[in-house]
Amino acid sequence: MTIRDVFQQLNQHLQQQIIGQETLLSRLLIALLADGHLLVEGPPGLAKTKAIKTLAEGLEGSFQRIQFTPDLLPADITGTDIYQPESNAFSFQQGPVFNHFILADEINRAPAKVQAALLEAMAERQVTVGNTSYPLPETFLVMATQNPIEQEGTYPLPEAQLDRFLLHVNLHYPSAEAELEILRLVREEQKFLLSKGNNVSEAPVVTLQQIIEARQSVLDIYMAEAIEQYIVHLVDATRRPEQYDQDLASWIEYGVSPRATLALDRCARAQAWLAGRDFVTPEDVQALLPDVFRHRLILRYEAEAAGFNSDQVIQHLLQHVPVA
Repeated sequence: MTIRDVFQQLNQHLQQQIIGQETLLSRLLIALLADGHLLVEGPPGLAKTKAIKTLAEGLEGSFQRIQFTPDLLPADITGTDIYQPESNAFSFQQGPVFNHFILADEINRAPAKVQAALLEAMAERQVTVGNTSYPLPETFLVMATQNPIEQEGTYPLPEAQLDRFLLHVNLHYPSAEAELEILRLVREEQKFLLSKGNNVSEAPVVTLQQIIEARQSVLDIYMAEAIEQYIVHLVDATRRPEQYDQDLASWIEYGVSPRATLALDRCARAQAWLAGRDFVTPEDVQALLPDVFRHRLILRYEAEAAGFNSDQVIQHLLQHVPVA
């Protein structure tokens, strides 16, 4: 069985456990293969927590959920030096961030210092306390969530920090058909737990070594120069929109950073690999463009006053940047 077959089995397992959130599951796997982190935004109850937890159960590695609250401190996430009276010395006590898969639940409820502590760990893959740096696991994935409904008592992430996330995924309510499937699935799960007990666990499907090998396979996916040029032109259109369309020029305040170029390249390769292809198509780039650009574009007041959001501007962008 190939590495790709193993991931296909994992994907099928996720699809069976999480109903109506195909985009979230796809982006989770892409983030895992592209070695990045994702920000998920959507109303409560859309299986955000269950999705990352189910993924972690299908992988070799540890999982930790961190509930962000206004009284949280940076040390509550990263860990801190603890004095040991018996040895008359300090020893470092690791925080919950020292796990392979992290759910940062409602990240916008914590103050800026706490957010910065997590984002530093995401970017540097290490935690520094005093003069000592402690490396995080090689396989390290953070899925942060935001609740778009409640804004009171929250601390919105600055745009520069949002740029650290590989993808920004917007979730919507499932269809009526999917809702019916969810109802029946949860009922059967509850019956199973009542009959078998709550200590049921499944063996890992994918090992950490297989994840590393899969990431290497993703990097080996062929991308034609024309596709590379297409990615660069899409990015350039956000920075010099007047060269592509006057409406874009009146809507975009700041374009995306070079991180967007790298993210689009890596994610498009991951999507092609998951689809069973050994090459990237323009459709791969177009499908991922909203999730890569959504949190990196800064719009002018004129765009917001006219009722345009980032997704609508991105669709307009796609229409005015030809495929090379």
